[in-house]
Amino acid sequence: MNVRIFIIFLQISLISCYGNHDPQFVAGRSGIVHLFEWKWLDIAHECESFLGPNGFAGVQVSPVQENVIIPNRPWYERYQPQSYKIITRSGNEAEFAEMTKRCNAAGVRIYVDIIFNHMAAHQGDGTGGSSTNVSELEFPEVPYSAQHFNENCEIQDYTDAVQVRDCRLVGLPDLDQSREGVRSKIVDLMNKLINLGVAGFRVDAAKHMWPSDLEIIYGRLLNLNTEFGFPMNAKPFIVQEVIDLGGEGINKYEYDFMAAVTEFKFSAEIGKCFRGKTPLAKMSNWGEEWGFLPSNHALVFVDNHDNQRGHGAGGEDILTYKQGKIYKMAVAFTLAHPYGIPRIMSSFAFDNSDQGPPMDADENLISPTFDAETGQCNDEKWICEHRWQEIRNMVQFRNKMGDSAVQNWWDNGDKQIAFARGNKGFVAFNLQEDADLEEELSTGLKAGKYCDVVSKSWEKCFVVDENGKVTIKIAKDDPIGFVALMNDVSRVVSYAVLVCFCVFLTILTA
Repeated sequence: MNVRIFIIFLQISLISCYGNHDPQFVAGRSGIVHLFEWKWLDIAHECESFLGPNGFAGVQVSPVQENVIIPNRPWYERYQPQSYKIITRSGNEAEFAEMTKRCNAAGVRIYVDIIFNHMAAHQGDGTGGSSTNVSELEFPEVPYSAQHFNENCEIQDYTDAVQVRDCRLVGLPDLDQSREGVRSKIVDLMNKLINLGVAGFRVDAAKHMWPSDLEIIYGRLLNLNTEFGFPMNAKPFIVQEVIDLGGEGINKYEYDFMAAVTEFKFSAEIGKCFRGKTPLAKMSNWGEEWGFLPSNHALVFVDNHDNQRGHGAGGEDILTYKQGKIYKMAVAFTLAHPYGIPRIMSSFAFDNSDQGPPMDADENLISPTFDAETGQCNDEKWICEHRWQEIRNMVQFRNKMGDSAVQNWWDNGDKQIAFARGNKGFVAFNLQEDADLEEELSTGLKAGKYCDVVSKSWEKCFVVDENGKVTIKIAKDDPIGFVALMNDVSRVVSYAVLVCFCVFLTILTA
């Protein structure tokens, strides 16, 4: 066997060994929503009442591990595990199990944000009542002791891969995943969660662990639990947090062979585009040609819980709920375009980067409530972007598009673009502040009258002619800034129907 054939064989073998790129969505669904800091039973209800009926495929939940209690309860305390017991302000193990059961029954998968790069740096009580001695690296509830950790050094140079992986990230005690005593505890926790019905994991700080250690850990995970509707031999979906905008000692391609990776470059670049720094017209080759991972290896997002607060990567280019219209447009583009596995952020309001989730006087999490008529959050504490009409409807649009390719791309060379998804759908965006969009464009759609999916209103409709062309109009001051049309009988009035209706009216009035 020559070297080239051997390499191809090895690549095929690796692909067959790692099934961790498949998010295990229920057929016909797409889109993960990060319900950041929600309680387990609130998520269960959301799966049944909103996410399932609206076609969402999954929920990324906040960390489940017991965490240290930090004064004023900042959001990042959830990322400082005290033990591997399943008990946080979101709920206990029984409530977690109820959530996975109810969400899976609603067709919505659960993905756990899991932390095993490090343990808590703060000294204090845990959410499950455990105590530790951080200075001596004693975490008796796991148990871990000093022998399970790397040497006490701080990351100073991100071009040094050894330092990034073996030293402490912002002072957090760094676990040594090459030790069997650490690996076995991690695998036991992940397998317990798999048995409880999760579909996969977001591996926090994967960049700060050696790929060879992660490979061994992933290889020891159980197949998904068929009691929750997963097929036989289905492997857990894994997405690894690897922040890579280039120029450092570690890159995302060291990790994506064994599981998906968070594509932070997508977040930074889409922010530049919809902030107007990069013309939308340049997005005609959006995807790998922008330096992104292969589509099925990339978890993509406009913002996440870190970079919306100025942490992580992207800086001032990152769009968040605070940017309103252009944020919605960027999320809509993410859902309209076939690249990547999309995750939608569902935030709580914050005025400073440390601020934690809404809580009562006893520091218990406050549940979100919703307006009965609009379905939106009742107060300003929970943002609930996933419930915004523009985002909710574009999730449904994405579901209808399936794997249809981008076709009939059009742009004005600047901030107006449009494209079709095969013969199933069509979108147009106008970010131009000084000009309306009014163009006759090729849609790939069959002839008929189409009403905008985003607004779901018969007041914003367009007629596609027999050649598949339509005149799109989006004013420069349009409050939404984009339209989406799709080949769905519930929203299309074909010429044949119009003719029949006209004939019927003629008979009635004769």
